[in-house]
Amino acid sequence: MDEKLQKVLARSGQGSRREMEQRIREGRVLVNGSVATLGDRVSINDDIELDGYKVKTSAAGSNRRVIIYNKLEGEVCTRKDPEGRPTVFDKLPRLKGERWIAVGRLDINTSGLLLFTTDGELANRLMHPSTQIDREYLVRVMGDVKEEHLSELRKGVLLDDGMAKFTDIVDGGGEGINHWFYVCLMEGRNREVRRLWESQGMKVNRLKRVRFGPVFLPSKAKSGRFVDMDDVEVNALCELVGLAPLDVKTRTQQQKLDVKRQRGKSNSSRRAKGFDWQSSDKPEFNPRRPGKRTFR
Repeated sequence: MDEKLQKVLARSGQGSRREMEQRIREGRVLVNGSVATLGDRVSINDDIELDGYKVKTSAAGSNRRVIIYNKLEGEVCTRKDPEGRPTVFDKLPRLKGERWIAVGRLDINTSGLLLFTTDGELANRLMHPSTQIDREYLVRVMGDVKEEHLSELRKGVLLDDGMAKFTDIVDGGGEGINHWFYVCLMEGRNREVRRLWESQGMKVNRLKRVRFGPVFLPSKAKSGRFVDMDDVEVNALCELVGLAPLDVKTRTQQQKLDVKRQRGKSNSSRRAKGFDWQSSDKPEFNPRRPGKRTFR
């Protein structure tokens, strides 16, 4: 089936559709040896080159892969940092003919769950505001938090870039001046969690994302490590945003073993020697969890 060229390029992980449209306009894309024009349609059998490099194309969703990464504080969400700081891409498995696309961002002082995928269409839909996917954070707040503050944060606060609010707040325990909370947002604006608390005169001194939509940060994804989502989990994520799921039955047992072996190789190439999935590089957050979460 023929598809728009920019859509195929975006799905292969080369960038967003708008970026691909711009590159096509600039004459940087070749299809079967000829300079492409905006509006061209291609199939997976066509030879596509971008900036002189052949692009690996596939049918929609056929090579879709999603990983969960547990971001460390101090890492930035960019491919290359001019200041030389570590980036979240440094520890991801290497790919051939594809690239990892981050689903959203976390600021340098925030840790926790980040999703990466090789499917540009999936990434775009997960990040689009119309999808309305909730994000859950574990936050430690310094200050005297009263019920009127929580009520105000649930009702909504006017920030520099518009109204914002937590759709729910659950007490996570704590002693003294520091207290833990689980908070939930339906969007991912820059430093939104911190700015909401600051609007009430509170200071956030620890912040960790623990959930993105139906995806929770698994215990085996230790700080600075990643884990692959299996096909069933990826399909659930795709159905959430209206994408056709993978047909997991089409893979033979040998194909499944080959995929598992290949992913194991890429994981081990970025894993510290002698790493134990059951151990941790540093103590994890350990606040009191409430008996019932209201925003599951």
